[in-house]
This record gives sequence, structure tokens and C-alpha cells, in this order.
Amino acid sequence: MRKKDNNLGSMDSSSQSRCPRCGQGLLVYDNSSGETTCSNCGYVLVEKMQETGPEWRAFSKEEKDDRSRTGVPSSLAMHDMGLATVIGSEDRDASGRSLPTSMKAAIERLRTWDGRSQVHEPVDRNLRQAFSELDRLADKLSLSETVVEKAAYIYRKALEKGLVRGRSISALIAASLYAACRDTDTPRTLKDVAAACNIKKKDIARCYRLLIREMELKMPVVNPIRCISRISSKAGLSEKTKRRALLILKKAEAARNTAGKDPMGLAAAALYVACVLEGESKTQKDVAEAAGVTEVTIRNRYKGLKASLDI
Repeated sequence: MRKKDNNLGSMDSSSQSRCPRCGQGLLVYDNSSGETTCSNCGYVLVEKMQETGPEWRAFSKEEKDDRSRTGVPSSLAMHDMGLATVIGSEDRDASGRSLPTSMKAAIERLRTWDGRSQVHEPVDRNLRQAFSELDRLADKLSLSETVVEKAAYIYRKALEKGLVRGRSISALIAASLYAACRDTDTPRTLKDVAAACNIKKKDIARCYRLLIREMELKMPVVNPIRCISRISSKAGLSEKTKRRALLILKKAEAARNTAGKDPMGLAAAALYVACVLEGESKTQKDVAEAAGVTEVTIRNRYKGLKASLDI
């Protein structure tokens, strides 16, 4: 008969291999029960030991990296923040055997009710619809997780303030995404967001102004330097022209000639000036199409840059 002593703490078998009670038996660790016992007298030193090894078998480095003890990290861009559980789609038991037909029907019913119970409240249904639209927009616009999380945070705050009631969910989530782009200095224009979500630009702008006014958001001014890389890659300009345009914009900022101007128009005009100076054969129409502005805008900004910088 084995005796248990719960008052003794955990003991490292490598530092003490003999039983402290009889002094003769070796310490044995049982993997199935998690107990450390003496092989001679049966004395239980540790009743429960935590398994420190991996819980999955892995036969390659990729499998070992994929399988960990932690689940999906919590995220504001999920309607339940990633904390809810779901019933898996595989109709198999713990041993891997297929379930009988009657049990499959019961599990399917449980799976259906489990999915419905997670969106029982109207707020949850609203968030699920909004964040599915947010994921679609983020994929279309190639946005990072930081921007998506910021947009989800802004939308959740708007929902708490009751700004969603009576308004389009798609327009408000698009406005939240545009506000997140502005806040994180991500070069995405209102026109880009409107084209991605198939909503009129004025509707998104109206919701954006509502968010700014009601939530008292402080949006930074868009830096035209951030738009240079995007326009130059679309227009197929060289790296030398891109660097020259950056220098032109920095000089214009030092001369305080960029205040109140459209950042995308300024960046396009700086790139056109750089093309002229570097001898690259690009017309105003090519740069305007890449930037999403008109040729008139480029000509006006070009005149301003040329006059102020003596180019």
C-alpha cells in the first residue's frame, strides 16, 4: 500500500535520485499518473507533475512549429475577440473512429445551435457582419493587421456610442478603415476605400466626418512623402527619379509650400518634376493615372513647386 504526502513540494529527480524516506529505492516517474514514487517502499513524493514536453507528436520542424499549446490570439477584429469555442466539422470520436449515423445527426444539431448561440445578441450579429466586411476590405487594399485592429477598435467605440443605429454598416466600417489608415500613416485615399467597398465616396466621407466629430478623433495630416513609393511603383519609375522626388518634397516642406495641398497631388507633381529633371520619358497623363488625380492638379502643383524651389 502506497502512502501519499501532499506537504512535500515538487522534487527534481536529477538532483535527488534516492528516496528520502528509506534511502535505498530509486525514484521512478510514472508518465500516465504524473507521480514520482520510490521503487523500494512505494512512497509517493510528488502526486502531480506538470508535463513540460510537447503535447503533439511532430516528425518535422514545420509540424513542430505549427503545433503549440496556445490557440489563436485574441483580436478586436473578431466579433467574440477570438475567445469563443466551436464544435469541429470532423465527425469522429477521440480515437479517430467515424461516428454512427444517429450520433452524426445529433452532433450536427449541436453544431448548428452552437453557431446560433454565439450571435444571439443584436450587437454580436452587427459585429460579425461588420468584421466580415472589414476582412474583405483589408484583403482588397492589402492592409496590415495593425490597421485592421485600429479600424475594429474605432468601429467598436462607434457602436458603444450608438452611431451605427440607422446607418449603413458597410459605410461606417469603411469610414473606420479610412480613419485607421489616416491614423497609422498608411497611404490609402478615400477613393481607394470607396472603390474597394462599392459605396459612394460621399457616403463614406459623411460617416468619416461623423466619427471625427462625435468621437473627437485627432487625425494627423497625410505626409505626401508616404505616397511617393506607391505612385512610382504604379507608374514604373526608376529609383533615381523616386529619390529626386523625395528631395523635392523635403525642400518644399522646409519652404512651407505643402500646407493645405492634396498630398497625392503634391507627390504626383514632385514625381513629374523629377522625371523632367532626370530625363525620364513620362507624361503628365501617366503620372496622373498612377496617382489617381487629374492632369490639371499636377500642372497646378508643378507650377507651385517650380516657382518656390527655383527649378
